[in-house]
Amino acid sequence: MKQHRYRITIEHLELPDGSSPDKPEALSFEVGNHDDILGIVTRTRQRGDLPAADATAFAVGLKLFSEVMLQHRSAPLFADFAPHFKAFMQQLKQRPAA
Repeated sequence: MKQHRYRITIEHLELPDGSSPDKPEALSFEVGNHDDILGIVTRTRQRGDLPAADATAFAVGLKLFSEVMLQHRSAPLFADFAPHFKAFMQQLKQRPAA
């Protein structure tokens, strides 16, 4: 299956006490997804359910998670959760923004 390709980068900017990490770390990896994640982020922001930054984190996290779950759908790790996730996704796609 052809996929969109993405580079995901996460940088540690600030500690809980507001200070900067002594040695800032970054994590970067490439991943594929059957969906256009950037388009989904735009639509999720437009829904208005969450502030823009939270909507972005939600959409990106959800799409990264769901793609891994789809690729490993027979893994025991996801067995109990899969039906609930499917119901959540159906509800998310059908329900209009708050």
